[in-house]
Amino acid sequence: MTMPALFIGHGSPMNTLEENRFTAAWRRIGQALPRPAAVLVVSAHWYIRGAAVTAMAAPRTIHDFYGFPQELFAFRYPAPGSPALADRVRALLHPLATADDGWGIDHGAWSVLAHLFPAADIPVVQLSIDNRQSAQFHYETGARLAALRDEGVLILGSGNVVHNLGMLRWDAPDAAYDWALRFEQAVKDRLLRRDHAALVDWERLDAQTRLAVPTPEHYLPLLYCIATQQEDEPVSFPVEGIDRGSFSMLTVGIGAF
Repeated sequence: MTMPALFIGHGSPMNTLEENRFTAAWRRIGQALPRPAAVLVVSAHWYIRGAAVTAMAAPRTIHDFYGFPQELFAFRYPAPGSPALADRVRALLHPLATADDGWGIDHGAWSVLAHLFPAADIPVVQLSIDNRQSAQFHYETGARLAALRDEGVLILGSGNVVHNLGMLRWDAPDAAYDWALRFEQAVKDRLLRRDHAALVDWERLDAQTRLAVPTPEHYLPLLYCIATQQEDEPVSFPVEGIDRGSFSMLTVGIGAF
C-alpha cells in the first residue's frame, strides 16, 4: 500500500496545546491514516545552508521560538528517531544530504505530530530545506523521495502556504485578508488541476504574492509533498481557511485516506 503524503499548515505553536477546529481536524487525520512505519518531516523551521537529515536514535524536542507561555516550553514530543530511515533518505538524495546529530524535532514538526500521533511512538526523521536552492530544486528533491511512500513512510510537509508574520492579527483569529484568501484559492485551484509547474513558479501565482509569501521557507514544504503525487492520485483539503489574517491553515492530502 502506498502511504499518503501530507502538507499541513501549522500556524501558531500554541496549536500544540489548544483544542480548536484545526487541531481537531489533525486528530481526525491521524486516526484515518494507515499507521506509518516512520515519518519524514520537511519543516519550515529547519531552513539552513545545505541538506541534512536527522540521524540520531532519540531526537530532542526543540523550542525554536520565544514569547510564548512556559507550558509550551515544557512540552516534549519524545518520539524515537530512525537512523535507518536517515540512511535511506541520504541514499535517495546522494550526494546532497548529510547526516545530522545536532537538530531534533522542531515546533513545525511537533506542533502537528502531537495531534496526528499523540502517543509519540512512531519514529520521526527531519530533512532540512536548503536555503540556497530554487523552488525547482526542492520539487525535484521531493520527487526523489517518492519511493519512501511505498515503504510505509509518511512524508509530512509542515509550513503555511500563506505566512506573513508581520501582518498577523493575534487579536482576531477569524480575520482574513483578501489577498490571503485569494492566494490560498490560487494554490488550491492549481492543486486540483495538478498544475505543479505553476506551484513551483509560485512567485507568479498572484499579483500580491509577496504579501502571501514574503519569505519562501513556509511555502516550500508543499513542493516536497506534491512532487510525490502519482498521476492518478487524488488531492484533498481536510483543513482550509485563514487564521488571524495572514496564516493559511490549508492541509493538502495526496492519496486516499
